Amino acid sequence: MKPVADANGKQPGRHNAIVADEFAAIAERFGPLGLSGEQLRTIATAEGGDEHPWDLMIQLMGTDEQSALEALAERTGLPFRAEPVLEESSSAFYEHVAPDFARTHMIAGIASDGQAMTVAVAQPMQPAVLALLEDQLRMPVELVLAPRAAVASLINRGYERRGDLVEEIVEEMPLDASAIETAAGAVGRQTDLLALARQTPVIRLVNMILFEALRRRASDVHIHPMESRLVIRLRVDGMLEDAFSPPLSLAPAICSRLKVMTELDIANRHSPQDGQTTVRIGSKKVDIRLSVIPTIYGERVVLRLLDQSQTQLSLDSLGMDKKMQGQLMDMVERPNGMVLVTGPTGSGKTTTLYAALDRIDRTSRNVMTIEDPVEYRLEGISQMQVNPKRNVTFATGLRSLLRQDPDVILVGEIRDHETAQLAVQASLTGHLVLATLHTNDAPSAIPRLIDIGLEHYLVTSSLLGVLAQRLLRKCDPENPGQYKGRLAVHELMRVTDTIRRLTAQNADAVTIYQAAVDEGFEPMRVDAMRKVEQGLTDQAEMFRVLH
Repeated sequence: MKPVADANGKQPGRHNAIVADEFAAIAERFGPLGLSGEQLRTIATAEGGDEHPWDLMIQLMGTDEQSALEALAERTGLPFRAEPVLEESSSAFYEHVAPDFARTHMIAGIASDGQAMTVAVAQPMQPAVLALLEDQLRMPVELVLAPRAAVASLINRGYERRGDLVEEIVEEMPLDASAIETAAGAVGRQTDLLALARQTPVIRLVNMILFEALRRRASDVHIHPMESRLVIRLRVDGMLEDAFSPPLSLAPAICSRLKVMTELDIANRHSPQDGQTTVRIGSKKVDIRLSVIPTIYGERVVLRLLDQSQTQLSLDSLGMDKKMQGQLMDMVERPNGMVLVTGPTGSGKTTTLYAALDRIDRTSRNVMTIEDPVEYRLEGISQMQVNPKRNVTFATGLRSLLRQDPDVILVGEIRDHETAQLAVQASLTGHLVLATLHTNDAPSAIPRLIDIGLEHYLVTSSLLGVLAQRLLRKCDPENPGQYKGRLAVHELMRVTDTIRRLTAQNADAVTIYQAAVDEGFEPMRVDAMRKVEQGLTDQAEMFRVLH
């Protein structure tokens, strides 16, 4: 029996079969996404299917967002990037596209060559939106698939850059109670983190905190939420001091603002994050490194400040005497071998290495570095930054540098066997390697390298010398009993035949230390006493650092 035709002469069963066949054909084209024709038909008829088809597809696929995007990338040939990077050339996107449009459709500009705009999309199934976007930009768009969180972060950063809120800090008046009260009043009951970060009083407050830190010559800013109060502390000349205590309600706003400045995910409040940025204060250029960790009372923030205009990259300004400078430069000017600088974090090791590099003839020698992070910019040097998210570690970076025909290589830190092995092999194959290591004194560097896993013969045949150092506060000549600024105290151990023999015999640090002293090695305390006698520092400071 034939199906009964409707008023238009069509047979319902046959129509449904044709529709089912069409969806089945479409499902087959999706390939690795694993969707059935019936599932696609469900999406087409579901509420919200027109506006957010991709979200419904992910739900039906029963997988996570990233896996779904990777499968779509495999099928379509579109690139997938878990962490797309925002380039300056994308500015046209944020000038011509309204923020609400970008956020609604989860689309962000990444880069442009002037002919087309590359955009990251987290909602790829929206051809009408892409056509409208091309009209707004007046150029074609090229798609990159990316997760929703990554696209949201790009959108936030792109519109912040457009507002020019990050790049320059005006010279505010010193931080006072009225500025804190104004910011606290502006925050009110606002819960939107991005809105908090954009409040003008909050921006001004954060600017003033940074300006005050730099005015006091602070190297670090600690923003520490406690149970009932918020404490902001500054590290000045190596010592932490309480600076001010804004209302605890301002903690999320301050943290969100700093996250926006350093291009971090403001919505992520439950895992550690690290970021960095550069700001200008008048003619000064200041690099900022930000570390955020979650605590039981909120996010704790620490900023490391590096005022490029205040940094003096010379061995004289560091306080190294002429005799030791001559001995150090004798090693640094060798064609091959390894020189180590040791000391705790924040003792100025990298500054000393750069001061030595500044004396090298960089026109005839190819000087390259791998650092975490790059703290100084020196003319004529190629510098690489460690980025574990992109598999750029000290070891992988150093391996790449060795293919660049270097003469001198600076390794920011030797912290594992692979990096140590590569550094030594480089020093044995015609390169000079400068690196830092964490030990308490110079003689301890040799047992430390062996503990990391280096063979004794590799250490004896590669190591030229070890410089150890600490930073002491300088006496303020204008205020007796006060300190202003810091200077370094050093000890330099040259690796002699005696020390090589002891190393081969697996001697401990005490034995190596005594042998070095017998051959003229002067411990750091001797250099410190010399500076006390010169009135540069005092006994109390020497005891605090070296006892």
